Amino acid sequence: MAPPILKLDDIFLSFGGAPLLNGANLQIEPGDRICLVGRNGSGKSTLMKIAAGLVEAQSGEVFRHPSSTIRYLEQAPDFGSYTTVQAYAEAGLGPGDDPYRVTYLLEHLGLTGQEDPASLSGGEARRAALARVMAPEPDILMLDEPTNHLDLPTIEWLEGELSKSRSALVVISHDRRFLEKISTATVWLDRGLSRRLARGFAFFEEWRDKVLEEEEIEQHKLGKQIEREEHWLRYGVTARRKRNMRRLGNLQSLRADYRGHKGPQGTIQAGATEGRESGKLVVEADKITKAYGDRTIVAPFSIRVHRGDCIGLIGPNGAGKTTLLKMLTGQMKPDSGKIKLGTNLEIAVLDQKREDLNPDDTLANYLTDGRGENLLVNGEQKHVTGYMKEFLFQPEQARTPIRNLSGGERARLMLARIMAKPSNLLILDEPTNDLDIETLDLLQEIVAGYSGTVILVSHDRDFLDRTVTSTIAPADPENPDGRWIEYAGGYSDMLAQRKGVEDERKKAEKAEKAKAQEASGKPAESGSVKSRGKLSFKQKFALENLPKEMEKAQKQIAAHEAKMADPKLFTKDPATFNTLAAETEKLRASVTRMEEEWLELEMLREELEG
Repeated sequence: MAPPILKLDDIFLSFGGAPLLNGANLQIEPGDRICLVGRNGSGKSTLMKIAAGLVEAQSGEVFRHPSSTIRYLEQAPDFGSYTTVQAYAEAGLGPGDDPYRVTYLLEHLGLTGQEDPASLSGGEARRAALARVMAPEPDILMLDEPTNHLDLPTIEWLEGELSKSRSALVVISHDRRFLEKISTATVWLDRGLSRRLARGFAFFEEWRDKVLEEEEIEQHKLGKQIEREEHWLRYGVTARRKRNMRRLGNLQSLRADYRGHKGPQGTIQAGATEGRESGKLVVEADKITKAYGDRTIVAPFSIRVHRGDCIGLIGPNGAGKTTLLKMLTGQMKPDSGKIKLGTNLEIAVLDQKREDLNPDDTLANYLTDGRGENLLVNGEQKHVTGYMKEFLFQPEQARTPIRNLSGGERARLMLARIMAKPSNLLILDEPTNDLDIETLDLLQEIVAGYSGTVILVSHDRDFLDRTVTSTIAPADPENPDGRWIEYAGGYSDMLAQRKGVEDERKKAEKAEKAKAQEASGKPAESGSVKSRGKLSFKQKFALENLPKEMEKAQKQIAAHEAKMADPKLFTKDPATFNTLAAETEKLRASVTRMEEEWLELEMLREELEG
């Protein structure tokens, strides 16, 4: 195991109330791919800033290797007085760094470098900041919500670029699919403490649930032990009681531990306030179009949205998603074509830019629209502090200005307000930005269980797959030309349908080419030659033996997983757990390689045999 290049031990930090970090640890070794997870407000960004040297802990030890370089991507980059994006990005380079890396990254991120930082959109600002921190290829790259405001093609490009990077990664993100693809270890920040899992995010939620379940069992055992000790205290022999003052002291200690236990933060228990039922037909668009100058945003597009549908809009930034959304909801008139809205519509909107938030407003005033201390939710009168608690806000935050909230808390506040409004049509523009995983789960449940209609714009692939009934996407995602297509199902379904169409196109082209060759009297290109060939001895041996090797590896994986399933193993013997996890990952990679090799050989055999 390589020595750490950065290590935080027993970090403590408090801002006056309960400690934000209380014994947190973080260790980074060369090549690490760590995702840092936890609830909004748990201190993830603060711990990352301490690691990057931007915030100082009140106690604890911080070790950074003297020769290691660190770059940190902030959620809100500061462009200072830079006149161009190129100048801003190049300022992140160190001595000896290649300036061409800035040009390469800006180009792939869709920027020229000549843009004025003061006029950048949220997505453009995030791209510029990514170019600045990635260009030096640092030893440690820390990314705080790197996918926020990025479109899907850019997120997928970023995944590929990070997978090739030699930097150790520490990433905070709400994007499940992104974390699953890039992480090989998980650090969970919970109630001020950190726990580490030597596996990627795909295994985190199952592990977290086991840890919390075991913690609940231990707390229950502690309660029972206190009951037994109290019984002894009440009914034990007096002389024995005098001789066992130490035991009495231990009982007081047990009581203090039991009372002082801080359980995990609760989950939001809320749903959308549904209004009266809308008409069966919610939106009908007939050959609508929109253009700005010579640029076509929406070519003739038609769709019928019925009550209960959940429609997802995806596409690159600038493709026209928000424009199409505004036309479908009647906020913008099309250049041609017709839009018909259904009857009895009650619309609730979650805006991408959070423009509805006044930073000087208080939480209570924002939720009640300044109408006293109560609000009506699903026909029930609720005090604002009680409703706030349902969304994990503390009663003392009622008079807190919105400007003091984190990005995740602001997103949760807007969600609380939109859920209180009666509606039968939800319009959600990038609803997942800044939400933690648990709040995302709630939002998914709300959308999936909503009896009305939902139209949403999102770049979160996992969220789309779990919620939408159909997906609207550009016909050509790489060069949007205004043509939009509706696909059944979520993001993965859309990819499968696109692949099917592409395969059919290639098949038709091949058939047409073969037909043309036959008509001209020319022999087929290579099929007839290949059909007379045969597999080599080595290929035949591999084809016969690879399935046995794969089965053997799968049994080893199952054996390792059975051992790691013991929740006590990680606590009692973390070294063995980490060794098993590393071996399991190697076995999985080996199985994947063998499967690919076997599939290629099988396809070659079928081709040679005609």
